[in-house]
Amino acid sequence: GVYGDQGGAWVYEDTPIHPTSPEAVRRAMAERQWAGQGASIFRLPGIYGPMRSVLDRLRAGTAQAIMKPGQVFSRIHVDDIASGLEAAILLEKPIKNRVFHLCDDEPAAPQDVLWYAADLLGVPRPEPVPFEQADLSPMARRFYSECKRVSNVHTKQDLEWAPTYPTYREGLAAILRSEAVQFDT
Repeated sequence: GVYGDQGGAWVYEDTPIHPTSPEAVRRAMAERQWAGQGASIFRLPGIYGPMRSVLDRLRAGTAQAIMKPGQVFSRIHVDDIASGLEAAILLEKPIKNRVFHLCDDEPAAPQDVLWYAADLLGVPRPEPVPFEQADLSPMARRFYSECKRVSNVHTKQDLEWAPTYPTYREGLAAILRSEAVQFDT
């Protein structure tokens, strides 16, 4: 959120920030404070994983296929957050006072992710809901007010890291497989 709305453009680790929401303003302030102490900043987009994904919202009947033309979000699986932080810790020569993007390789429209998850579960795809008619909290509406594609190209090079789940497809499929293993035992 610290980049603000970029109209769907790519943002990189060195893209100037332009926070607009109250949450993003607070994040930017916290980043400045940590950077002032020499800390590196790890920016994370939409986090998902077991028991915290669109699969769960589909099962609960709360998932909405919110349609806002051109809207995309970047994401990261929780396991990739852990592996990215581990890569930073294990670097031979630590990189200080830098910004890193721990995210997957493919920003995607929220309905694409939702429909893929519905197909994985073998349930009907939720009907499209125009953004203007969607039942969203004020915070969720602010989330949809910004559109950007977050690049991890420099982070992958600098940390010698790559996400295990380069897109939501691999990540959601892995969650489903792990659930099947848990319930089979």
